[in-house]
Amino acid sequence: MTKPITISCAPCCWGVDDVNNPHLPSWEKVLDEARDAGFGGLELGPYGYMPLDVTRVSDALDQRGLSIVAGTIFDDLVSLDNRENLLRQTREICALITQLPKPHSHEGQRFEAPYLTVMDWGHDVRDFAAGHSDRAPRLDGTAWSNMMETIRQISILARDEYGVRATIHPHAGGYIEFADELEALVRDIDADTAGLCLDTGHLAYAGMDPVETLKRYWDRVDYIHFKDIDPIVFDQVMAQKIRFFDACAKGVMCPIGRGNIDYPAVRALLSELGYGGYITIEQERDPQNAGSILDDLAASRTFLKQTGF
Repeated sequence: MTKPITISCAPCCWGVDDVNNPHLPSWEKVLDEARDAGFGGLELGPYGYMPLDVTRVSDALDQRGLSIVAGTIFDDLVSLDNRENLLRQTREICALITQLPKPHSHEGQRFEAPYLTVMDWGHDVRDFAAGHSDRAPRLDGTAWSNMMETIRQISILARDEYGVRATIHPHAGGYIEFADELEALVRDIDADTAGLCLDTGHLAYAGMDPVETLKRYWDRVDYIHFKDIDPIVFDQVMAQKIRFFDACAKGVMCPIGRGNIDYPAVRALLSELGYGGYITIEQERDPQNAGSILDDLAASRTFLKQTGF
């Protein structure tokens, strides 16, 4: 049964991934252009991009008719030395997003937005192996267990102190990327603690079929990201030793409908299974390649509308 879905976007569509990048657009510009592109909401972006000032951000969202559908932890989940920093980020992000204008609820949503999307990042050895399961080193048992405990603590803190649902996001270039790691994550983190945010583009980049993977883990999917992959650029970057975001700067992520992901099949599955809620478009890029952002977002939205979203 088809349920209502709101298409949102994320600051990474403007190249906002590393808050230390000197070429990032202002967060107010991102809000302006998200509004102008017709989105009903967007994600907060990486920690430190938007200010933690509730009044300032609330006013900016209200003026533009927007809401924040998810906050983001995008950081090293492996190092025990980073755990307290991650828990501090969790508190600050959740304290902010739960006081901002609340996103609408939809029939079919398991948990109300805003969510806390949690991704591992920050390891050179995995960054250069993004998309290459055969050459990407895996964590040993102790390191994996430590990462799972960190995720557990983040998720329980968000849930119990702020009422925010944590959704774990497998991400190219992190230690939760490939099919075996997704399977282990679902085994080790129970459904009461956290759900999944599955991203069609990251699944495909990691060699998984997005439709089959969404179907397999459907009972854990609380939130979804959409992106698309240019198959020609993908083949080129897979032949290089290249960091994931350097591949994005070369254009490996393209407007939805121009890549190799079968979105009519995704739409059919989501209708069959009754997904309702938020789907966030992402098209990672170099922030210096800003000229086509609004055209690309418009192309993605037009294609998704034509596909039944």
